[in-house]
Amino acid sequence: MTNPAIECAPNGPYLVKNLDPLRNSKGDSLATKPVTALCRCGRSSTKPFCDGTHKNMGFTGERSTDGGNVKRMSYEGRRITIHDDRGICAHAGYCTEGLRAVFDSERKPWIDPDGASVEKVIAIIRQCPSGALSYSLDGVEHLDQTRAPSITVTENGPYAVVGGVRLVGADMRDGASTEHFTLCRCGASKNKPFCDGSHWEIGFKDDKN
Repeated sequence: MTNPAIECAPNGPYLVKNLDPLRNSKGDSLATKPVTALCRCGRSSTKPFCDGTHKNMGFTGERSTDGGNVKRMSYEGRRITIHDDRGICAHAGYCTEGLRAVFDSERKPWIDPDGASVEKVIAIIRQCPSGALSYSLDGVEHLDQTRAPSITVTENGPYAVVGGVRLVGADMRDGASTEHFTLCRCGASKNKPFCDGSHWEIGFKDDKN
């Protein structure tokens, strides 16, 4: 079987090829085709599927920032080093809500790698959907996991992709995970095709998924 891939159509939808399952945030399986067109303008009436609305609204898939002002940072602790790339963070909140002793956005620096046990830190980092967070132990970075390919339509948020799905038509940031990443579906990200949390700012809603 051909390896699954996602192609970013120029100023159009994501063309998902040979990939199943596709699930919504409620855990429901959604119908797929050999090539499934997923909306990324945020305006389709048949979300998460494309209905051609991008053509009428003048949607552009171009990035409005290169993320050059955001650098990948490393926070070294006694046993673990946490790596953070704000440029690809989807602001899902798993880290700040799940382990505030380590991840506190109101603190500077906002990451304290010694704030909890190594095991708890690793468990939270493995929940990061965007790949913004990773960690190193004994000088070896643990960036990816081993999972079957799938896409989840997150609640009022991006597409969460796991399993090493090949992304065509987009440049991955240096040090970014190729096993898991989040793709914008609200149309407002400045770092397209990747989610940058803009869905929160514009109040993006998708009640069906």
